[in-house]
Amino acid sequence: MLEIRGLHHAWGVTEVLHDVSLHLHAGELLALVGPSGCGKTTLLHLAAGLLPLQSGHIRRAVTRPAMLFQQPRLLPWQRTIDNIGIGLCAQGLARAQARERARRLAHELGLDDRALHAYPHELSGGMQSRAALARALLLEPALLLLDEPFSALDVGLRAQLHALLLDHVQRRRTAVLLITHDLMEAVRLADSVLVMAPAPGRLVHRQPLQGLPLARNDAAVHRAAAELLAVPVLRQAFDLPPLEPACPA
Repeated sequence: MLEIRGLHHAWGVTEVLHDVSLHLHAGELLALVGPSGCGKTTLLHLAAGLLPLQSGHIRRAVTRPAMLFQQPRLLPWQRTIDNIGIGLCAQGLARAQARERARRLAHELGLDDRALHAYPHELSGGMQSRAALARALLLEPALLLLDEPFSALDVGLRAQLHALLLDHVQRRRTAVLLITHDLMEAVRLADSVLVMAPAPGRLVHRQPLQGLPLARNDAAVHRAAAELLAVPVLRQAFDLPPLEPACPA
């Protein structure tokens, strides 16, 4: 679904990405974690085709992947229902049909008709996030690129949107590349976690996770996070002190 090989990228004379390679398959969710400024968003923008490729190879099985940003980026002059359906209209679907499909999906995501006919500034931040997720999922993308879309949400809403995303991935076999700075979110959602180190950004570790994400309870998530935090290259990437050796029994 997405193949990246030998990717290099620089801003001016500063190398931002160095020899990055990864494979993402249908129905797989990869979480990419790393400290701020290590090139995660640049990598995602390159994967989406939003930046010109300088060196390396990117192959996507789809022409237009869907992308969800940190901010909802809803059009302020459009009602919520039309913000959600805008992608379908751009593909040539009649507005009435796009609205009907947008309404059905929005209801699944907890947006009622009152919210759908409001403008973005009349919605809470949580409702705006739901609308942005609905806009991305309505296109039924085979490839979904997520740039920390849940980072500003409260714990309860984040858990709801996590469940909705995982259900969609499982039903539609969507391939997802998720950027997050939250290790708990990464191990809750992903099939594997990729660790990126900075200066220049490079992948230093891949951690496969046990079991299906939908089946992971809190105890399994905490165990997986603890295992990930024990990986030396992750601790180096986040500038964490080395773990002290365990005391003998």
